[in-house]
Amino acid sequence: MRVGFAVPQSGAWATPDNLRRVASRAEALGYHELWTFQRLLYPVGHQMGPTYRSVHDPLITLAHLSGMTSRIRLGVAVINAYVQPLVLAKQLATLQTLSGGRLTAGIGLGWVPEEFEATGVGMERRGRRGEEYVELLREAWSDDVIEHHGEFYRVSPSHMDPKPEPGPPPVLLGGAAEVALRRAARLADGWVSSSREDLSAIAGRVRLLKEEVAGAGRDAEAFRIVVRGVTQVRAARSGRMLTGTYDDIRHDVAELAAAGVTEVFHDLNFDREFVTLGAKEAMRRAEEALEALAP
Repeated sequence: MRVGFAVPQSGAWATPDNLRRVASRAEALGYHELWTFQRLLYPVGHQMGPTYRSVHDPLITLAHLSGMTSRIRLGVAVINAYVQPLVLAKQLATLQTLSGGRLTAGIGLGWVPEEFEATGVGMERRGRRGEEYVELLREAWSDDVIEHHGEFYRVSPSHMDPKPEPGPPPVLLGGAAEVALRRAARLADGWVSSSREDLSAIAGRVRLLKEEVAGAGRDAEAFRIVVRGVTQVRAARSGRMLTGTYDDIRHDVAELAAAGVTEVFHDLNFDREFVTLGAKEAMRRAEEALEALAP
């Protein structure tokens, strides 16, 4: 089991100094990966909650942190497929090279209609769009001449260089529906859970993913199963995994490993109580959690 930590992206604690403090301390403590997420818009009147109200761009955040770290990996979970794929391919290739090959690229289908409308992308047939999206990313990273004539995207014969070094970043796919898990098993290097995932049932997800990966003739042992840990430190255990005392949370991480999860990252941004704290208190709690939950 590899353990990561999400950087400050939402709420009062998401300051430049705090981003750097968390990144440097996480690297020193031996965490596997720093993680970010994307939220473009918060529609007026939406009930999605305070986590999404004010969010830094994930790739610019990772680019900044890549320059002040040297070993810890850098992950985004997830970029949604309403972003133009060749623009994203160029950004990810550059970040992969400049970071020394430390990037993990998580891709999601998106779920907020207003974001699709604002970016000029149709929300229909998102699953098929996502499949072609991943296909085009990989063509951009590997083909000397890109030529693509698909249902959603067209590219005339073109060069797109430089290619990412030391190679393309691994691609994770998100999604909660069974069809999304099957898609990840066929197309991606791994699957990443959402913040709403019922982790008490994760063993079933793992079995399905591994069966599908093996059925596609791929290496099930190499397939990454990454859990976004909605980690909530409380005085006592609650009914949700990763919520309770530090001992409770460490116990849950061990349970996830036993279920076949390969990686978990603690994400305090998705604790609604945490992101409404003042910056000083939030950072105090975050630094305590960094130490207590270190691998």
